[in-house]
Amino acid sequence: MKLTVAQALVRFLARQYTERDGQRHRLIAATWGIFGHGNVAGIGQALLEAGPHAMPFLQGRNEQAMVHAAVGYARQCGRLSAHAVTTSIGPGATNLVTGAALATINRIPVLLLPGDSFATRPADPVLQQLEVPYAGDVTVNDALRPVSRHFDRVTRPEALIPAALQAVRMLTDPVQTGAVTLALPQDVQAQAYDWPEEFFAERVWRVRRPRPDRSELAAAAAAVRGSARPLIVAGGGIRHSGARAALAAFAEATGIPVASTQAGKGALPHGHPADVGGIGHTGTAAAADLAREADLVIAAGTRLTDFTTASATLFQHPAVRFLGLNLDAYDAHKLAARPLVADAREGLDELRDAVAGHRVAPAYEEAYRRGRARWEARVDEAYAVPAADEDLPPTQTQVLGLLDALVDGTDILVNAAGSLPGDLHKLWRTRSADQYHVEYGYSCMGYEIPAALGVALAAPGRPVWALVGDGTYLMNPTELVTAVQEGVPVKVVILDNHGYASIGGLSGAVGGEGFATAYRFRAPDASYTGDPLPVDLAANAASLGMAVIRARTVRDLREALAEARAATRPTCVYVQTRTPDTVSGPPPAQAWWDVPVAETATRKAAVEAREAYDRQAAQRRRHL
Repeated sequence: MKLTVAQALVRFLARQYTERDGQRHRLIAATWGIFGHGNVAGIGQALLEAGPHAMPFLQGRNEQAMVHAAVGYARQCGRLSAHAVTTSIGPGATNLVTGAALATINRIPVLLLPGDSFATRPADPVLQQLEVPYAGDVTVNDALRPVSRHFDRVTRPEALIPAALQAVRMLTDPVQTGAVTLALPQDVQAQAYDWPEEFFAERVWRVRRPRPDRSELAAAAAAVRGSARPLIVAGGGIRHSGARAALAAFAEATGIPVASTQAGKGALPHGHPADVGGIGHTGTAAAADLAREADLVIAAGTRLTDFTTASATLFQHPAVRFLGLNLDAYDAHKLAARPLVADAREGLDELRDAVAGHRVAPAYEEAYRRGRARWEARVDEAYAVPAADEDLPPTQTQVLGLLDALVDGTDILVNAAGSLPGDLHKLWRTRSADQYHVEYGYSCMGYEIPAALGVALAAPGRPVWALVGDGTYLMNPTELVTAVQEGVPVKVVILDNHGYASIGGLSGAVGGEGFATAYRFRAPDASYTGDPLPVDLAANAASLGMAVIRARTVRDLREALAEARAATRPTCVYVQTRTPDTVSGPPPAQAWWDVPVAETATRKAAVEAREAYDRQAAQRRRHL
């Protein structure tokens, strides 16, 4: 049949499905777009001609934000359904780079369809074309290569067939998935071609669950049986695999405690006897104490980033060894681990069978449960609201405590950057497998609002909360307009502390003295230490169409959050938070994070910070 390249691509994408465990899902459920001269007459015309039944369309306001929304949607769908994003050439395309990096780092599928410069070069250069003297075939879209799991440029109509099939293969591969980019020159998008009808046949891409190798499984079982103080570190792979029940069954059969990364939080529900909370720099004391004494660390579905390993200082047992249960061999071998390359669910089930009858010592179980109980008491202290505080502004941890008292297992919390991820990882009591949605692979400011929109599209009817600081809000509030336009009732909580609180605290800790991290007027000495800026974020949200509730006190906030949760339209709760005190502030970091400090300095703060840095860095280990 004769169609343009753009029309053929839209028709092809509408007929792609995934299947896992007998459940089928549409692969590309919708396309986000902002139209310009690189895609308006190609993909734009094709979407119009196809109609919303064949390919639903969502109108975005910022290209980076559209990718964030697509990531939120795909993560909520277990990576079995995704969105595409189309842009014009030039800045529309390069605005995708940050979102693409976030998707690829977090292993979340998203299809990027940026417009590109003319393949036929009728005029050279064209508007928004990057001229590279040493390479005539380079365009700005090449900036997407290093942040994409797969990149292709369709320079002739017939090249779409292998390019589209390869793109979908990558999107549905649980190891390779991430941002997949098909750069589409604007002239090629509009060119017609006689397509074979087989190209548009319905295709079902089965998402595999590889089982472990027999010899690797035997070695893993021997390692478990030979350990006295094992610890499981559960990562995002547990969630992606749907392995929560398998993890619980393994922990219950063996008594091995489970700590979670940011992506893995919720792998066990709060209150499970084996759950010891978050691990690493932003984790709990219970998990940190276990990690320091563990002789076997079972890294299940995690990339073992520096926040998890406390920059290679956390695992201190002289004979500690690692067992890497991961779908990706690259991750399974990290820290010189014994690899168990397999799907998380299949691997845990088979490992449980292989160690049947083995259980850790009762004293070990009793010890880690006491540690968890002690930490829960600290959470209660952080969440507490003394009677005298009811008419004061809340601290950030009190905000979380009020939410904790309000939500149930249907609520979903979305966050990514600032001081909130640390507080949430330490304190939040996760009630369901998908309640905790913190993007900490890239920790991208501006992710929260568009991602919450994507999550809400994937989970209609469930309360979805975007928790944002004032710095994050100012980065990327544009998709509030989309939420209003589409009637998606996201709940946005803006915590205004007049600056970059997280990086300000870090700056203070590493000798930077909080330099340029506050949102304030300049003082006479040119520092940013004057009065807070007269920025009204609540008024800004209202101007974008949101229903806005201002909360000045703890009492106000309790009522505002309840009102927002019940709202059927997009609603914003705005509150200025109080500086934490010793009662209601968050517990400090329980493990180190390596941020290099100036080796030479004249200012006292930097000199003292370097001394502290050298003491911590001396504990770093090479696990070989």
